[in-house]
Amino acid sequence: MTEETGVKTETIAETENFIAWKAQEPDGEVTFHLELGTVTLHFFKEEWEELLELMRTLS
Repeated sequence: MTEETGVKTETIAETENFIAWKAQEPDGEVTFHLELGTVTLHFFKEEWEELLELMRTLS
């Protein structure tokens, strides 16, 4: 799939039920993805950084 679409992906973290991964899009944009069961959330870099900041305040 990576070769066909030109999108390079990398797993950031993974548990039994969830996965976080990032994609280097052909246009140079980096996007982040959270797969939470049947729901997948997609973030641009700035949104991802804001989400991480929010998560840090929870702990």
